[in-house]
Amino acid sequence: MSKTMSFAAVHFTVAFSVAYVMSGSLLIGGAIALVEPVINTVAYHFHEQVWNRFKSRQRESRQHLQQVY
Repeated sequence: MSKTMSFAAVHFTVAFSVAYVMSGSLLIGGAIALVEPVINTVAYHFHEQVWNRFKSRQRESRQHLQQVY
């Protein structure tokens, strides 16, 4: 869990820094640093679902080929 929290801190810091440098605004930098990780987390959830489906189909295909040969 400490590694996760450490990565979250790094992610927040990078998001804030990039947004602040690009906009020059602490408010915009802070808003983006808060919103971006949430959106990224939701996107990652859907990515994992697609990835798991892909891996499952890949496994099924290998099993089918092993049965045929």
